[in-house]
Amino acid sequence: MADRLSRIIGTEDDKVNCTFYYKIGACRHGDRCTRTHLRPIFSTTVLIPHMYLPPPPGPDGQPVDDTQPFEEFYEEVAEEFMKFGEVEVVNVLENLGDHMFGNVYVKYRNEEDAEKCLKTMSGRYYAGRLIMPEYSPVTDFREARCRQFEESQCARGGYCNFMHLKRVPRQLRKMLRKSRRHKRSRSRSRRRRSRSRSRRRSRSRDRNRDDSLKRASSAERRAKIAEWNRARKDEASTSSSASTTAPPTSSGFPFPPSNSGLPGMAGYSIPNPQ
Repeated sequence: MADRLSRIIGTEDDKVNCTFYYKIGACRHGDRCTRTHLRPIFSTTVLIPHMYLPPPPGPDGQPVDDTQPFEEFYEEVAEEFMKFGEVEVVNVLENLGDHMFGNVYVKYRNEEDAEKCLKTMSGRYYAGRLIMPEYSPVTDFREARCRQFEESQCARGGYCNFMHLKRVPRQLRKMLRKSRRHKRSRSRSRRRRSRSRSRRRSRSRDRNRDDSLKRASSAERRAKIAEWNRARKDEASTSSSASTTAPPTSSGFPFPPSNSGLPGMAGYSIPNPQ
């Protein structure tokens, strides 16, 4: 039963959960919907409802060209979103339904970055309006967007319940790609610097140890070698005593001796330098 429910969740066969909310992140019935809205407690996608408001229609009631205002809006909010982490896509809807009007979806590469965006943007104002971001279940926009709208054939127009995504200019899409490459290169360079620093510290410790032995007198070198031999003998004796007192297993045989010590080094001594 549980396997079947996990397979049909969010599909047309799911009679419990709201299919539109699962696919779109918004439902035209809102809280009055008879089905359950599975609101995620974490996600890589953050939804900011009604963030973008296009210019009002002209005197004749027809919508006006909002190309320039939209480009300015997209560039401004995208730069703000990129402060929190690596942004994969920013989608703005041009649907006219109350539950989708002006919705902005920002999808991050990591859930941690989406969490930072949600916490930072909550309670802020944009254009005099309070921003109320929330996690969205939409992580794959291929199932959410209206394909007929992309082919200029959607018969429902602006009141379609699938996403009508506003077309983002090429230079703004390039801005997101450059930001992703920059953040990934910075992450790789930080990892390389961390590895190189650890290697340099290791080489520095070995060099300092070798230099200290070279600068020491013959008596100091003999004392240091004797100290190493005593330490190895102590480790070997500790390992052998632990193996003799090991509890028997279920088959009656003792556990094998630990390899953490150096049992083979008990009778070994480093020759004194000439």
